[in-house]
Amino acid sequence: MTRTRASARAAGSRMERTVADWLAKVLDDRIDRRVKTGSRDKGDIAGLRVHGQRVVIEVKDVAKLNLSGWVNEAEIERGNDDALAGLVLHKRRGTADPGDQYVTCTLRDLVALITGERP
Repeated sequence: MTRTRASARAAGSRMERTVADWLAKVLDDRIDRRVKTGSRDKGDIAGLRVHGQRVVIEVKDVAKLNLSGWVNEAEIERGNDDALAGLVLHKRRGTADPGDQYVTCTLRDLVALITGERP
């Protein structure tokens, strides 16, 4: 079955909801899907904080990887939200468990998450 634009959007929305619900359950019940804001997008998940600072998560459920493009997108959204770090959470094929999905970020974002300061 070929994936259409509508089915791809639906898959992305389901993944965002699943991830937000899981993070709310295991971390903080204030975490939720973020309302889309157009050109000043601030990521797909709202309410995630580390060291008291916002963290942007861009969620992807696609068949073809584009890590460089997604990391660039997360960085733009991090800036739009004045967040500490921008992460990309992407679908791991073969498992539906949200806790088993992949997370990609730059080393700069990893250091920011660990220390609470962007290098």
